[in-house]
Amino acid sequence: MEPLLKVSSLQVRYGAVQAVRGIDFEIREGEIVAFLGANGAGKSSTLNAIAGLADVHSGTIEFAGRDITAMAPETLTPLGLALSPEGRRVFPALSVAENLLMGAYSVRDKAKIDTAWERVYSLFPILHERKDQLAGTLSGGQQQMLAVGRALMSGPRLLLLDEPSLGLAPLIVEQVFDLITILRDQKVTIALVEQNVAKSLEIADRGYILSGGKVVGEGTATDLMAEGGFEDTFLGA
Repeated sequence: MEPLLKVSSLQVRYGAVQAVRGIDFEIREGEIVAFLGANGAGKSSTLNAIAGLADVHSGTIEFAGRDITAMAPETLTPLGLALSPEGRRVFPALSVAENLLMGAYSVRDKAKIDTAWERVYSLFPILHERKDQLAGTLSGGQQQMLAVGRALMSGPRLLLLDEPSLGLAPLIVEQVFDLITILRDQKVTIALVEQNVAKSLEIADRGYILSGGKVVGEGTATDLMAEGGFEDTFLGA
């Protein structure tokens, strides 16, 4: 079976800084794949390149058999790809419902939007309770739920999650990771960038370890957890 996402020889640069140095990886339908590494390893740059938010210096990105390397972000959402960015980046002056609707901007079928509302509100009942509240007044955990819900409004086949547990209280972190497994059960494929290595490997099918913009390790989550000392070597733990 062809992978849902295939990345080949990807390089990402920001001026003179090379953030990603020729990496290869693939994600198959229905998987949770974790990208692990210390700050500055190239994890977020990789997700941003997939989402069309970082210029690809060289290499190719194929999604569902289609070359999307040079495509603009707004053209990727209708294809079934969505990003929940690091730092949440909700629109603070808009209501919860208005933020969610922003995630469905590319959906023209009202019935699909209605289904998306039901799905998001069933996953996050607190968002339904606070649908008229300004997003900027939500707690950090609620804003993270809103960011993920907004990404889900387009009905993505592949969801890119960038640091979904960053800065959250331990109880909320547990809820976030429980949510990720629920999404997999709902047939959403997930690429996960996350500093919480232990929790990531608990729920992931496979993982890639990045260091200095390169893939320095990969394998099933079980194999990676069994490799003693890899946290010290690659993650700066």
